[in-house]
Amino acid sequence: MTPTHTSGRLAIPSLPTVLDAFNIAPAAEALGLLLDCLRSRRWADRIATHRPYPTVEALLAASDEAAYDLTPVDLSEALAAETLPLLPEGAYSPAHMAMEAAHAAYEARFGHAFVICLDGLPSDEALDHVLAGIRSRLTNDPEEERVVAAEELRRLARGRLVSSLRGAGNGATSHTQPAPGT
Repeated sequence: MTPTHTSGRLAIPSLPTVLDAFNIAPAAEALGLLLDCLRSRRWADRIATHRPYPTVEALLAASDEAAYDLTPVDLSEALAAETLPLLPEGAYSPAHMAMEAAHAAYEARFGHAFVICLDGLPSDEALDHVLAGIRSRLTNDPEEERVVAAEELRRLARGRLVSSLRGAGNGATSHTQPAPGT
C-alpha cells in the first residue's frame, strides 16, 4: 500500500482485517469457511448472505441468531456431521473404552453424535467433563436433548468461527466430517 499525504500528514491506509477478507470473499469461499464451523447449509447461507459485517461481534451475533433459528431438519443436518469429541493427548486406553461405550449408548438413544463445547476448559479436565456430560444427558428425553444439543452446536459454531477468523484452525472440541464435494 502506498502512503498518501493529507494536510501535511502522512496517512497510511489501514490494513485489511480477517473480517474484511471474510466480508469480500467469494460466496463459495465464505460458505466453505462457514460450513467448516457448522454443517447446516441454511445457517451458512444466512450468515453469508448478510455480509458485510461491521465487526466480529456483529458476525458472532448473526451466527448465534442463525443457530437459534435452526429447524429440526437443520439441526439434524448439523448433528449428522459431528463426531465424538477428541480425547486429550496421552489419554489412557480405558478412557477411550469408556468414551466409546458412553457415546454408543448416547447415539443409540438419540440417533446422533454427542456434541459438547469445551472452550475454555483445561485439557486435563476435558475427559471427565465429556463423560459426565454424556452420562447426565442420557437421562434427557429426546426433545430436551435436542435443545441441549442445539445450544452446544451454537457454542461450537461460535468458537470455530472465532478460530477461523484468527486463522488458528477450527478450535473445535468435536469435529465435523468433510462436507460433500469439499
